[in-house]
Amino acid sequence: MTADEAAEPPSEDTGGDAGPGEADAPRPFGGAREERRQRDAREDAGQDDPLALKVEELILGSARTYTPFQAARAADVPMDLASRFWRAMGFADIGQARALTEADVLALRRLAGLVEAGLLNEAMAIQVARSTGQTTARLAEWQVDSFLAGLTVSPEPGMSRMEITYPLVELLLPELQEFLVYVWRRQLAAATGRVVQAQDDEEMVDRRLAVGFADLVGFTRLTRRLEEEELGELVEAFETTAADLVAAHGGRLIKTLGDEVLYVADDPGVAAEIGLRLIETLSGDDTMPELRVGMAFGTVTTRMGDVFGNTVNLASRLTSIAPKDTVLVDGVLREELTASGDAPRSEKEPAADAGYRFALRPLYQRPVRGLGVVEPWLLSRRG
Repeated sequence: MTADEAAEPPSEDTGGDAGPGEADAPRPFGGAREERRQRDAREDAGQDDPLALKVEELILGSARTYTPFQAARAADVPMDLASRFWRAMGFADIGQARALTEADVLALRRLAGLVEAGLLNEAMAIQVARSTGQTTARLAEWQVDSFLAGLTVSPEPGMSRMEITYPLVELLLPELQEFLVYVWRRQLAAATGRVVQAQDDEEMVDRRLAVGFADLVGFTRLTRRLEEEELGELVEAFETTAADLVAAHGGRLIKTLGDEVLYVADDPGVAAEIGLRLIETLSGDDTMPELRVGMAFGTVTTRMGDVFGNTVNLASRLTSIAPKDTVLVDGVLREELTASGDAPRSEKEPAADAGYRFALRPLYQRPVRGLGVVEPWLLSRRG
């Protein structure tokens, strides 16, 4: 038997492993037709263009060498697990195309090695692959859209984008890689510090946090009125401003949703300061629509960098009912602010007791969908 024959997947009669997309589902009828369709789609996307392959090889560090079955065998990983890793990282099924590299084999071997060593179970390894894939996919898209696309515009007639891309990527790749690793290490150090300081194991997953939503008012109308480029610039300005303010004052930006940002803070006073700063900063920008902020404090479940639970839902609901350019908080966050001395328990307290940062005014109780009746409090800066 030749080496190539040994590397090919066994026939269906042997009960051997299938390729990605086939391990978890029956083989569809018209398989040859589907393979042709996938091949045509890849060709239409320019994936088989020699220059495109050259750039891909530069970025990946090696040429296409393995089919998925061969990569799994080289990594000594079961084919079904290799398929799950591949999908979790966000990559499409590729049948048995020879499209994988030495780096893919090494990545499979490393993930499987963490499971074999008992450092991760299989479900956790899949989560690592998924969270890393989702995060870096967004980063890669942003990098291409924000500056690579502009930098690769031909400076001279007759030069193709591909001819410009290769030397540009060759120059930027090592610098971007080093910077990515640096930022990741910094973020990992900060996150690890929070875990080390947790009081118990439950606090590492279910934690008490202040959760804030900031939402641009009338964004849907803006999408119909503004040109795409103008809309993109507005969203980028909003996200950049929000991210800078959240980070500068000690909060953590969880995610941005175009017209909305979600952030958390361990300290309710920090969350309150961020909410007011967002209102104050953006209200002074004539190019920005009005903003509204809702905040709540309570137990939050953290998973894959995101936050979930009733506290998050309540903060979102408060945002939806907040008047323009105001901050609404729930009763629990109000209690935390008064207990810490950041706000008075009542505005009727003597003025001599000043020194508070915030003022709180109760609004009418109202039903909130899915959460019952709540009493929102209007947060403002004292004085």
